[in-house]
Amino acid sequence: MTIHKEGYITLIVVFSVLLALNAGIYFLTNVDVVQFTVLASAIFFFVVLNFFRSPKRDAIIQDGAIICPADGKVVVIEEVEETEYLKTRCLQVSVFMSPFNVHINWYPIKGIVKYFRHHNGRFQAAYLPKSSIENERTTVVLENQKGIQILIRQVAGALARRIVCYAKEETSIKQGDQMGFIKFGSRVDLYLPLGTRIDVELDQKVRGRQTIIGWLKE
Repeated sequence: MTIHKEGYITLIVVFSVLLALNAGIYFLTNVDVVQFTVLASAIFFFVVLNFFRSPKRDAIIQDGAIICPADGKVVVIEEVEETEYLKTRCLQVSVFMSPFNVHINWYPIKGIVKYFRHHNGRFQAAYLPKSSIENERTTVVLENQKGIQILIRQVAGALARRIVCYAKEETSIKQGDQMGFIKFGSRVDLYLPLGTRIDVELDQKVRGRQTIIGWLKE
């Protein structure tokens, strides 16, 4: 287990603030209060550190398979209209990431990045259906070697205030490579072609890089 690069600055800032806070309390109050604040600060720093963990995990590499892009729980499986890029009916599968999940996002298939956009927006609870179109979010469209396109959307939530996405248009990516990071949780939506076989169920816990969401229709 290592710490993800997106956490370095945050952890330095948090550590510095806690150090200054505890130093000030040390000079201004009694030993009992100092012991309490040191313990509370250590717990808080560990919680923040846990947000940025980066596990060593082998990816499932399989043509035709759609690998889960995030750790969390499946909260949506439904047919919807995708209006931003694909502009057609799709199967939406959404994975909700709690603050206790790993927050890295991975590419679910191998292909070429055909589209990338970052959208400013609100910070509503990520489990709300309208968060997919109203919250801060990024949209990435991948096209595989057979010309099949899927759309991935990183969605910020009430706690997640920064989405990081490494996608660049017209670049080739590998299945299981890191796509980005959502700080402090939220959700990832997949928009898949109708006819895609879905192998997960609602409320199922899934693991990024290792759970197969489903299979693209040949």
